[in-house]
Amino acid sequence: MSPFYTRTGDEGTTSLIGEGRVPKFDLRIEALGALDEATAALGLARASSNTPQVGELLLVAQRELYQLMAEVGATPENAARFRKIGGTNVQWLEAQTDAIADLVEIPREFIIPGETVPSAAMALARTVVRRAERRVAELYHAGELENVELVAYLNRLSSLCFVLELLENQSGGQATQLAKTQ
Repeated sequence: MSPFYTRTGDEGTTSLIGEGRVPKFDLRIEALGALDEATAALGLARASSNTPQVGELLLVAQRELYQLMAEVGATPENAARFRKIGGTNVQWLEAQTDAIADLVEIPREFIIPGETVPSAAMALARTVVRRAERRVAELYHAGELENVELVAYLNRLSSLCFVLELLENQSGGQATQLAKTQ
């Protein structure tokens, strides 16, 4: 059995998909870390959900995030080889978000997360996806990524997480709390 460690990163560098190593604090590695956290947060939301539809949607998103991570983790000269996320994936997320939005009441104000454990997990996942979006957008605007659809995908995924949070509240029989006080 192989060990779970390689010792190659002990000096603070890591490999990309392709030639070369970069510091573990490189923008690309920061983006990969945020994407990894997003996948884990979606997994927590999926495990917490009592709504089968939510689990199915999140599993697809988690698998697509791994495809997205491969492109982000590749060197610029290898990235096109790993390009799997595009406009079709973004459109799929939009369609899922629209379908869920038709099932729930969309508040016109900010909401307070936490009415149910599954909805709170969705809120957390949304915020982690938004951080991943910021890191990937930073890479794109720095010229380190060519595929702007990666940013769009993460933007739409956060929207899906929001409507799924509302669905989890509704499925749990809880009203979504608004942030404004009166």
